[in-house]
Formats: sequence, C-alpha cells, structure tokens
Amino acid sequence: MSIEYDYHHLHHVKEQSKSRKTLWVTLILTAFFTIVEIVGGVLSNSLALLSDSAHMISDVIALGLSMVALKLATRQPNARFTFGFLRFEIIASFLNGLALCIIALGIFIEGIQRIIDPQPIKLALMLGIASIGFVVNLVLTLVLHNSVKEEDNLNVKSALWHFFGDLLSSVGVIISSIIIYYTGLLLFDPLISMVIGGIIFTGGSKIIRESYLILMESVPERFNLDEIRSDIARVEGVEDVHEMHLWAVSTDHYSLTAHVFINPNIQPFCVILAINETLKSKYGIEHSTIQIEHADINPHGDYGKEFLKHQRQTNRNGLRL
Repeated sequence: MSIEYDYHHLHHVKEQSKSRKTLWVTLILTAFFTIVEIVGGVLSNSLALLSDSAHMISDVIALGLSMVALKLATRQPNARFTFGFLRFEIIASFLNGLALCIIALGIFIEGIQRIIDPQPIKLALMLGIASIGFVVNLVLTLVLHNSVKEEDNLNVKSALWHFFGDLLSSVGVIISSIIIYYTGLLLFDPLISMVIGGIIFTGGSKIIRESYLILMESVPERFNLDEIRSDIARVEGVEDVHEMHLWAVSTDHYSLTAHVFINPNIQPFCVILAINETLKSKYGIEHSTIQIEHADINPHGDYGKEFLKHQRQTNRNGLRL
C-alpha cells in the first residue's frame, strides 16, 4: 500500500481555496495602501495616521505568514510530519497575535510621548488619507469576515482582527482630525491612538490565547472530556476508560486517543467500531485511536489492581444475588 493512502481516517491536509483567494486580494490591496499611508503619515505628522501605517505593515507580514500557512496546509503528511503541516497555521496565528500586541504597546508608548510633547498636524492631509483608509479597510474587513464564515481558519481570523483594528484606526483618525479642527486640542491625536492600541491589543491577546491552547494540546473548549469519557464507557463491552487525550491539530481537526478495558466475551473489533461511531456521530471526532486492554495482561500498577479488585467485588455481589 502506498504511503499516500496510509492516513485513511482523516485527511491531514486543508484545501481552502476561498481563504487563499481572499488573502491574495487582501495582501495586494494592503501592500498598496500601506505605502500611501506611510507617506501621508510622515507628511501630515499625525501619530494616529503613523500608528495605523505601522499596523498596516504588520498586516502585510501577517498576510504573508497566512499565505505560507495555507500553502503548507495542502502538503501531504510524510514519515516525519505524520500530521502534515496543518500546525503551521497555528504557529503563524500565534506570531500574528504577538505582532498585534507589540504594535499596540508601541502605539501606547508613542502616545504618551506625544501627550508630553504635542506635535503640529496637517489636518486636511490627515483626514483625506484616513477617509480613503476607512473605505479600503471596511471592504477588506467584510471580505475576510465572509471568508471566515465559509471556511474556519484561525489564520484568517487573526488577519480579520488586524483589519478590524485598521478599520477602527481609520475611524479614530477621522474623529481625531474633526475634533482637533474644531477645538485645536492636539491631545486628541495621541489619545485616540492609545484607545485604538488598546483595542488592537485585545484582539491580539485573544488570538495568542486561542493559538497557545492549541499548541499546548489542551482539550478544545467545545468539548467536555468527562462527558465523552462517560459516553465511551456506556458502549457495550467497555468496562473502563483511561489514558484519554483529546487535542486539536489545527482549527476543526481533532484527535482522540484512549485505552479501554473490555469484557473478554465481547468481540473487540465491534467495541472499537461502536466507540468510533459514537465519537463521530455525537462529537464530530473522526480521528480516534482506541487501545483495547485487559487488566490481567497489560500492567497498570495500582490503577489496574484497583480495577480488578472492584471487578471481583462486583462479580461476588452479583453471585450472591
């Protein structure tokens, strides 16, 4: 049998044509507008505009990482990477979230410096570029949002947070320029930048947390491990469930392993089939590895001794009845 068909339970690749096309369009538009915003930020001397242009640079890097992740996710598993390259999606998302948080801290620090030492601003140029940026970011945010609804991808979610932050930045710059125009208070430029930075930091921290939990192979929040254990234990022939692990390889790709003691009078293949069907139909877990064991044969230390003791006690009580 060829290695290509070795991993038959679940495809360890992720074909996401919608996400790929979306990211290409987004990357091209973002790269173009980043150049426009950098020039405009320097000429207008607006911190809000410069902070937004710095965020746009991170968007280009983030989108580049996302494109690499999507490309790697289509590669077949091999003898070294048996899960394929799906996990790189999570690594890229973690780096994107980290970039968001670092940028937000940089904006906050620069904002404090501008509050201490206000700088003159060219309002007309600041407002014009911010208005164009608002339209561009609104379109890109809607495009990415629709892509996330069609194909679940943490990478695209992190990119969406980048552009949601950009959209808020554009709104903030517009509001800031209007307030400064009518009041003359330059303080609003760094203040609004710092508010934007706080929102960006919130989005970045959420992406970091979600990707961190996957990288640490924690039980995905959508699952209750005790409930799954109970359902497996209710399968006919199963007498005990232990050594159970459940983790996400990437978004919407889950794996489960478990050891079970079974009744020796029950056909073990039927037990495995029933457990796999339960996991698939009730929880959507298609990649599971169930190890059938016997407490008398497979050593389990004190755990196995306690199980056998309880089993014998149960059998004696049954005979008395």
